[in-house]
Amino acid sequence: ILQFPAVHKKRPPKSGYRRTKINPSTWEIRSLNLPMGSNGAKCLVTQMLEIHSSGWCRWKKNSSTKFEKTTHFALLSQVAGLKEYIGANPALKNESATVVVHSKFSDVSSSNGYYEDVEVQEQFYDAIAADSSSSEDEDSDDSNDPDKKDKKVKLKNVSWAIASLALKRTSVPDANKEFDCSVPPITIDPSQFRGSLHKAKDETDSNCWTSPGGKGFMIRGKTYLKDNAKVMGGDPLLKLIAVDWFKVDKAADRVALHPKCLVQSEAGKKLPFILVINLQVPGKPNYSLVLYYASERPVNKNSLLGKFVDGTDMFRDARFKLIPSIAEGYWMVKRAVGTKACLLGKAVTCRYLRQDNFLEIDVDIGSSSVARSVIGLVLGHVTNLVVDLAILIEAKEEEELPEYILGTVQLNRVRLDAAVPLEV
Repeated sequence: ILQFPAVHKKRPPKSGYRRTKINPSTWEIRSLNLPMGSNGAKCLVTQMLEIHSSGWCRWKKNSSTKFEKTTHFALLSQVAGLKEYIGANPALKNESATVVVHSKFSDVSSSNGYYEDVEVQEQFYDAIAADSSSSEDEDSDDSNDPDKKDKKVKLKNVSWAIASLALKRTSVPDANKEFDCSVPPITIDPSQFRGSLHKAKDETDSNCWTSPGGKGFMIRGKTYLKDNAKVMGGDPLLKLIAVDWFKVDKAADRVALHPKCLVQSEAGKKLPFILVINLQVPGKPNYSLVLYYASERPVNKNSLLGKFVDGTDMFRDARFKLIPSIAEGYWMVKRAVGTKACLLGKAVTCRYLRQDNFLEIDVDIGSSSVARSVIGLVLGHVTNLVVDLAILIEAKEEEELPEYILGTVQLNRVRLDAAVPLEV
């Protein structure tokens, strides 16, 4: 939970006090495992606060030598006060929240039994909710089946030796299965496609993009349905050919139909298939980060990718998944973004456009209040961030495993003022 600082008219600047800039403080809530037979539930609550140190030393010497000692006590008092409040209100400990969650799922199940295992709760979580250093992070859309939960608990108690072996396994996409191999592949010339954001020249370059491999992302392995084991992702199935960074007055849909879009270029029309991901970032102005992925062969209509490309919006919402990762940057942004896989179609509003040789997915990040808060935090530090993203289609059936990564992108210290206008 991010707690943002605020200015209140009843608390104006006061003589003898120094007002300093405070970043949003974080409240992290982690459930604790209890011994078998124990009743109730427990959690660990942590509050973290960061204060900018500009002029700190001079002010500390002249004004307050006890500040660093009293701050910890003030934070501890807030957390302890929360504990006392919960303890003094037994009604807060009842299972009413559980009842509400079950009612949500029962409503979804009754309306569409085929997707009854899809989670409909908000899917943007604080990273601490699932330790980002662990390879056992479960996807945000896992079932609420008690038997599966017991299996996951047992899995997390296995030795680190076995876990390390799982980490060494890599998912290799089977291109023969996803594409029409009866058609000879074409050669994609990257020089024919240019977006408004340039590709990185080297590791020191900024305000640019590159396409990393998939080894930095954990995805479902071949035996996931039996043991929940995840493996490192392999090379992306699609090739990232260009990235656009637009600023617009209002959210821009159907970017691929814009006459100046590379999809409408002669070179773009010759590509067998293009996947366009339009991440719509709310703000003043609004922004659109548009990713263009291309294939060397036409998509096999009977493959999982083919079913996604030509399937229903409901099927796409249930399968379209993104894995984020802050490779470099401010610690609080890393906490807020995390590395947890997210079904974008269930977390935010996604609109799909299937025409000719392309599929465009317009992702409205502003449609979720939680996602909007997180992206607002990211934008405040974006020039100091290196962000990795992986896009994939979730595998739910045994024949669909192992999962493969459709595409990746690394965004290196992107500048907001580098966004170019797009005439909508």
